[in-house]
Amino acid sequence: MTATDRSIELITTAAQAAADRLAHDIIAYDVSDVLSITDAFLLASAPNDRQVKSIVDEIEERLLKELGAKPVRREGDRDARWILLDYVDIVVHVQHSEERVFYALERLWKDCPEIELPEDAKLTKGKAEEYARLREAQGDDDLDGDLF
Repeated sequence: MTATDRSIELITTAAQAAADRLAHDIIAYDVSDVLSITDAFLLASAPNDRQVKSIVDEIEERLLKELGAKPVRREGDRDARWILLDYVDIVVHVQHSEERVFYALERLWKDCPEIELPEDAKLTKGKAEEYARLREAQGDDDLDGDLF
């Protein structure tokens, strides 16, 4: 089984929305062969809580406006360290960069096929590492993530 056309459409739109809000390391997996509860996962991260919320809000707004899709569940708003949007067909995970490294969801799903994403989303690969190097070079732990 593979992800449905609807799931791919949702993933593509969500990935573009995340890229437009400067998310880091956007990737999507077709998990339909290993999970019966959803077709695909979208993973994205950001270096601070405010940007995590902004990315999630943009994804939610864009999916509603362009595709008429509303999440059946939204979790993690309180701390904004890891916000999950469940659209049944897809699940979107937007994590603070520290949570992304700690939980390493990519390791769990690495055997699942990646879903082709828009070019803007592909260009985000490695942005978290680039941001961390810049923070270290500047000796600044308070960069707000607006650089990428």
